[in-house]
Amino acid sequence: MDILLLVKALILGIVEGLTEFLPISSTGHLILVGDLLDFNDEKGKMFEVAIQFAAILAVCWEFRGKIGEVVLNLPSSKQAQRFVFNLFIAFLPAAILGLLFAKSIKAHLFKPVPVALAFIIGGFVILWAEKRKHNVRIETVDDIRWPDALKIGLAQCLALIPGTSRSGATIIGGLLFGLSRRAATEFSFFLAIPTLFAASLYEFYKYHALLQVEDAGMFLVGAVASFISAFFAVRGLLRFVSKHDFTAFAWYRIIFGIVVLATAYTQVVNWSHG
Repeated sequence: MDILLLVKALILGIVEGLTEFLPISSTGHLILVGDLLDFNDEKGKMFEVAIQFAAILAVCWEFRGKIGEVVLNLPSSKQAQRFVFNLFIAFLPAAILGLLFAKSIKAHLFKPVPVALAFIIGGFVILWAEKRKHNVRIETVDDIRWPDALKIGLAQCLALIPGTSRSGATIIGGLLFGLSRRAATEFSFFLAIPTLFAASLYEFYKYHALLQVEDAGMFLVGAVASFISAFFAVRGLLRFVSKHDFTAFAWYRIIFGIVVLATAYTQVVNWSHG
């Protein structure tokens, strides 16, 4: 077993778990860290599927009570049916655009410098959004109606640009559309389940031929690291939004993006895919 490969798997698993559900872009971080670790090849893409899937399982585990309640009551409860319908409506826009433009986006934007620019722009968008007055009209995810879900789904489309952040687009979009911080954050988590499941299945279909038995250890290390770090990240973010806004994440994005651009310009770091 290649110890260096296991260390890379551990690092990338932690990065995925910590960033998937925070408004700082897991895809952007994986592109950058994967580039630094020289782990952005085809096998690396299959590995990303595994650690992303593990992060989704962490959300399913954290919200297992709500998920179980919805599943059990789906045949008879209008509230459960509306909740599932809202997720479906919010899921559709990014799913359709992703199928249409994913190949082109990956060819041109899955590189460190475009990701860094998206980090910076997204950070300023968050700062702008946080300066606006929030008129809360939706307190919980059960109060969301389909037009609200559609708006959030359209906001999620921005996350097709790597570095934008799926959770950032949906949470900030939710705030702008009248959701409370907790409702916007929780709906973003729930929306991640069908969105990331579908993306993982699609990527698995594309790269499954690269699976090899000798890589099992690497995949297991990455998946476990991703699950554990995602679990704590989700819990931490829910506690954080009860008392704070997202300004700190905005400044993190801006500073991180500037550092990447500066190291690319000065060639301190040889961003091989930049």
